[in-house]
Amino acid sequence: MWELRSIAFSRAVLAEFLATLLFVFFGLGSALQWASSPPSVLQIAVAFGLGIGTLVQALGHVSGAHINPAVTVACLVGCHVSFLRAAFYVAAQLLGAVAGAAILHEITPVEIRGDLAVNALHNNATAGQAVTVELFLTMQLVLCIFASTDERRSDNLGSPALSIGFSVTLGHLLGIYFTGCSMNPARSLAPAVVTVKANESPGAPRSSQKELGLLLAPSWSRR
Repeated sequence: MWELRSIAFSRAVLAEFLATLLFVFFGLGSALQWASSPPSVLQIAVAFGLGIGTLVQALGHVSGAHINPAVTVACLVGCHVSFLRAAFYVAAQLLGAVAGAAILHEITPVEIRGDLAVNALHNNATAGQAVTVELFLTMQLVLCIFASTDERRSDNLGSPALSIGFSVTLGHLLGIYFTGCSMNPARSLAPAVVTVKANESPGAPRSSQKELGLLLAPSWSRR
């Protein structure tokens, strides 16, 4: 419990909130369906990868820049963070993601925002196939993070931020065609929560439970 009294701990939690907010804002923003220039798979993948790489470089020294509940849980299992820190990180990440999606929703024209890249299965993928793909995508991301930040390595590691950004880009280049490439529960939850709230406003149609219940494949990847 001594961590709660530490200024460094508070800064780290705030950094996770801010980093996830920015990541979701720019990531989902890259998937908006502009009529003049619809996004490509490569554009979206690069945007998510650059977002992670930039934020890891900027805030990694403050909190470790997990920006992903799956990464935080992996660090908890690997004894890199305490249970208390992990719990606060996950809460900050989820809140930051929802805040980022909400800001994007409010500043985007109605005809462009659509469902804000809310997640849903596509291309006839089954739930089992989607979960399997997501497991592999998240595994390679966690493996890259652990390997890139391993203090026991004596070889030239280069830039961990760059390698982690490439890992996220790689995951999207493959995963978009299967599931839309979530890799991040916070990224999946945020647009679903925001669109549910928007659709519950007076005069707005309610989204189908099927669309909102599947948090694996963003609708922007459906062609």
